[in-house]
Amino acid sequence: ADFVLFPPRWAVQQHTFRPPYYHRNTSSEFMGLLTGQYEAKRDGGFLPGGASLHVCMTPHGPDTQTFESCVAEGADDAPAFLGPSLAFMFETNYIPRVTHAALGSPCVDRDYYRCWTGLCSHFTGPPQPAGAQAALPDQSVHSAALLKPIRFGSTVDPDGEGTTT
Repeated sequence: ADFVLFPPRWAVQQHTFRPPYYHRNTSSEFMGLLTGQYEAKRDGGFLPGGASLHVCMTPHGPDTQTFESCVAEGADDAPAFLGPSLAFMFETNYIPRVTHAALGSPCVDRDYYRCWTGLCSHFTGPPQPAGAQAALPDQSVHSAALLKPIRFGSTVDPDGEGTTT
């Protein structure tokens, strides 16, 4: 198992989405918040003393409010201090067993999955340099020639036609 602490720290990444990204792992993650606010859950759903468990291949990431506010803020490249907060995470390749007492606790957030309700994509593709659209048809012709299949055991003449040997 791996153990990680997320202490107060500076976020200095540039030209990127700063909160933890959406992902899923081949390992299981048990995460807890000891104090402060966790950067990926600005909606207040992850309070000090709380914990989350994402078992193998369970997708997770920032809640909708955090994602939308980060998109609205844009790419602010200025360093930002994340704190005061303290979170921890255990990561293991084993699948943890959850006890009946834990599953039956009134503290379990049975609506946790709803924190991602309303997520929508803001991806518009990579920026295109000026004039890139005009060059696209010519590039596709060249790409198609490069993708022409070549049989094993054949030679290729300069015109790109395969000749069996």
